[in-house]
Amino acid sequence: MIDLKLLQKDFGGVSAKLTRKGVDVKLLDDLKKKNEELKVAKVDYETLQAAQNAMSKEFGIYKKEGKDVSELKAKVDANKINIADALEIQRVKQEELETLAMSIPNVPDDDVPDGADENDNVEIKKVLSPREFAFTPKEHWELAEQNGWIDFERGVKLATSRFSVSFGMGAKLERALINFMLNFNSKRGFEEVSVPSLVNRAALEGTGQLPKFEDDLYKIQDQELFLIPTAEVPVTNLYQDEILAPNMLPIKMTAYTSCFRKEAGAAGRDTRGMIRQHQFHKVELVSITKPEDSDKIFDEMVSCASDLLSALELPHRLVTLCSGDLGFGAAKTVDLEVWLPGQNSYREISSVSNTREFQARRAKIRYKDGDKNSFVHTLNGSSLAVGRTLVAIMENFQNGDGSITIPKVLEPYIS
Repeated sequence: MIDLKLLQKDFGGVSAKLTRKGVDVKLLDDLKKKNEELKVAKVDYETLQAAQNAMSKEFGIYKKEGKDVSELKAKVDANKINIADALEIQRVKQEELETLAMSIPNVPDDDVPDGADENDNVEIKKVLSPREFAFTPKEHWELAEQNGWIDFERGVKLATSRFSVSFGMGAKLERALINFMLNFNSKRGFEEVSVPSLVNRAALEGTGQLPKFEDDLYKIQDQELFLIPTAEVPVTNLYQDEILAPNMLPIKMTAYTSCFRKEAGAAGRDTRGMIRQHQFHKVELVSITKPEDSDKIFDEMVSCASDLLSALELPHRLVTLCSGDLGFGAAKTVDLEVWLPGQNSYREISSVSNTREFQARRAKIRYKDGDKNSFVHTLNGSSLAVGRTLVAIMENFQNGDGSITIPKVLEPYIS
């Protein structure tokens, strides 16, 4: 969550940055009101506490001098009740402010470009040149059905729309991609971890999916357990409510999981094929680091994802997201978009985000910083979305007869 102390110290400055991210002015006004109410409640409590301290000293003097303390004692007792009431009001105001603050997104970095949506994102560079075809390239769902790799109708039969079933080489390639990605990331210094696919509410609050995005999550009925939307949630929360030794940092991890999303806000988008599914496989990168190292780690994660795409011989580009397109928890994000010749466009295949201390503050992840405990910085990124990588391979490695060539780097992983 945002730094409430910074908010109290510089409400105007923080509000201006949040407005860049498209935060509603009314929400900021409500936040300001709650902030002011808390400040008043704190002053009231401190005033009463100061009066209590003064009366306590006076009470001691009265007793020492043998004066009648009955009237003063009555005042002290009455003030104790007022203090208890004031403390409860302060607690309620603090809780109201924190509850509202949990729905406020992270503040964007100053160097994030201004913009309203994805049309205002800024291209950093292109990597590898798209292949020129002597024929009109097909889209992945045509190729998948023609080669018998993916069956969309049977996915609907087993579940509902936006589910699919992989067969034969399609299933083998998914497995090959997962193993290749994990090995690639491990060689780049990311420790492999295996985590649950179910997490509790606290974990999702820690990484920022709750309370704002509950409608997009699959919840287990009558339990406070949810299917994970990304491995970022369990992997980051491995260190929830811990104080880490400085020599533990940075912690760099990679994990494969299935991911589950209702895609509640994506009605009518990418209804065909595998681009946007309710269940998909993904290999994730997560880093936990000291603040002074987070920019360096961010660059390492972007390079890792880009180099992985290059190893697969997939043309792609790097894009800096503008302020209006940033995710809820992100202070800065670079998207990697892979070239899909069947669609004749670049499509997102990875997002690498630095959340600064936003998630750490929510999940209470700190490290020993000299004599004090400071919040770490957390970073996450796809490396990569397996289904979208399979889509990119099908479209980029297709042949005129509809067959698909297997990238050389994956051949050792297919048996």
